[in-house]
Amino acid sequence: MSGRGWLATGAVLAGLGVALGALAAHGLDGVFAEKYAGQTRVVTGVTVPAAAKYLADFKTGAEYQLWHALAILAVGLSLRNRASTLMHAAGWCFLLGTLVFSGCLYALTLTGLRWLGAIVPIGGVLFLVGWLLFALAQWGGEAPRE
Repeated sequence: MSGRGWLATGAVLAGLGVALGALAAHGLDGVFAEKYAGQTRVVTGVTVPAAAKYLADFKTGAEYQLWHALAILAVGLSLRNRASTLMHAAGWCFLLGTLVFSGCLYALTLTGLRWLGAIVPIGGVLFLVGWLLFALAQWGGEAPRE
């Protein structure tokens, strides 16, 4: 993918992140209250209503999507100045991390399929690898474009 492709991808993910965050803030509380009425979940040893837990999880997915959309934009901007295999790899990690981490959180909260929670950390690892690759690319010796 080109620098422009990463910029477009980051912009689309950011826009969707805003829309999903707005959905969480203004529309899902009632849906989750009805869907998960009377259910609870244990969070760090404390029992909480499932609707509140899932709403918070959905918002976490949107927040991480927004942050990593910005990271993808940074990848695109960086690639406009310097060709970098590491930067492309970072972009892919950010994109796949968003799909896995945020996507699984969205699916888990909307469906109640709790096994999806076991997949979410894979997205978190992809985010961490992406940030490491991003840092290495900045220190890398690949020649700047002229």
